[in-house]
Amino acid sequence: MNIVSDPRVMQREAEKLRLAGKRLAVVPTMGALHEGHCTLLREARKHADCVIVTVFVNPAQFGEGEDFARYPRDLPADTARAAEAGADLLFSPDAAAMYGDGYQTFVTVEQVAKPLEGALRPIHFRGVATVVAKLFHLTKPHVAVFGQKDAQQVVVISRMVKDLDFDCELIIVPTVRESDGLARSSRNVYLTPAQRKEAPVLYASLKGAADAVANGERSAAPLTAAIRAAITSRTSGTIDYVSVADGDTLRELAALEHGQHILVSLAVKFGTTRLIDNIPLTVA
Repeated sequence: MNIVSDPRVMQREAEKLRLAGKRLAVVPTMGALHEGHCTLLREARKHADCVIVTVFVNPAQFGEGEDFARYPRDLPADTARAAEAGADLLFSPDAAAMYGDGYQTFVTVEQVAKPLEGALRPIHFRGVATVVAKLFHLTKPHVAVFGQKDAQQVVVISRMVKDLDFDCELIIVPTVRESDGLARSSRNVYLTPAQRKEAPVLYASLKGAADAVANGERSAAPLTAAIRAAITSRTSGTIDYVSVADGDTLRELAALEHGQHILVSLAVKFGTTRLIDNIPLTVA
């Protein structure tokens, strides 16, 4: 597996591969690779001749007081795992290379970036959209693969790709979970043993809401109330939000309609560790 750290070198490599007729796929990550990331890499392999994984802890998407400094970093382990999962090239720039002196250009996606995570982390999606746009320019992919776990990110990037006419197909892979249902996340390593035992309640509460919709519930209020009750009664977690929203616009819903795509999502803090999860549904 080839390893590149210089953005200009990455751009030249991508150009060469495209000129050689290769179909390129990129999997953007912040490292600390786990089985969820490996699943994305294996999916990318199905759609491309060359799979590029990016490893970059992006300072632009972290606000004041967030966990940028302590976010797990282990490039040797990431390199080994990416190679094992079938990546052909690993692009790992540093912040100075991506955001040079006097940097002042950002990509802002408007409405879909404002609720949920955006309401609590105001600069987050500006940073996400900016770095993904830069990574797309540098790696020149035909295909980019993302995970459903970061559901709002998927909506934001999809909007950006459409609005800015990126020539790149997005492939969204279902959330990869532990055997007890907990969504795989690099932040799971921060959980204490007691918190780790409680954390699967998040997915269980989302599944309960999905079951209720399947059984005919068409009002959002009972769904969010049941999720909140499950989390507060069975865990020590503090709820940031519970949402039932339109899956495309992320507008909060009061009533659900036949054929509607919805997103049931939540964010919960266990001590200083913040976990997110979601289930996308289509109302029968």
